[in-house]
Amino acid sequence: MSKINILGISFDNLSKDEAVKKALSLIAGKSGDYICTPNSVILSMAGEDEKLKNAINSSAMVLADGMGVVAASKIRKTPLKERVAGIDFAASLLYELSLIGGSVFLFGSLPNVANKAAENISTAFPGIIINGVSDGYYYDEQELSAKINEAKPDLLMVCLGAPKQEMWMQKQRGKLKIGIMAGLGGSIDVFAGESKRAPLVWQKLRAEWLYRMIKEPKRFMQLPMLFKFICRATVKRGERHG
Repeated sequence: MSKINILGISFDNLSKDEAVKKALSLIAGKSGDYICTPNSVILSMAGEDEKLKNAINSSAMVLADGMGVVAASKIRKTPLKERVAGIDFAASLLYELSLIGGSVFLFGSLPNVANKAAENISTAFPGIIINGVSDGYYYDEQELSAKINEAKPDLLMVCLGAPKQEMWMQKQRGKLKIGIMAGLGGSIDVFAGESKRAPLVWQKLRAEWLYRMIKEPKRFMQLPMLFKFICRATVKRGERHG
């Protein structure tokens, strides 16, 4: 399988369908490993944080969640097949698991939000088994681990935001009785209906990031990181052609 290095992060060059297929294989093998889905902001963060970079590169699969990452791969003349948005990857994986009576444990967001997400996932994917929910704010590490190990989920959705989720998954790899865990940022909020995805027209224009900033002004605080990412990607392009 080909890997593409973008600013120090080794991405798996997979389509969404290929990524889901690989995830199902990892689940079947009860790997206990983890999947990362970095976007441009996380990539920029990793450029200044070696521990985060190591956590991402140590994962079983790294997917490009962001058109900025895909654009950077094209700038470097090593294009990724496509963007694999974390929420789309999660939905497709949940669908496949629902067909075989698979299970999922939700970890992240606020208590009421996580529970709402569990309800909505059960409705959207009737065959799925929700065998655990834990918010990402008020939890005891040992109690959480015991709860997860008792549940033995096929998929552990870790939605703590970066860099916390990546560091947590790296620390827990091999210690939990799970199929696979995936760092999926705000996916629990989306499944709960607390955070809306951009309308399809914005997605087709590849401007979902702009829509989210308009709807969530706090995201404008990420602009410096995005600017750094663009600058680093441009400099790397110059290095390749210099």
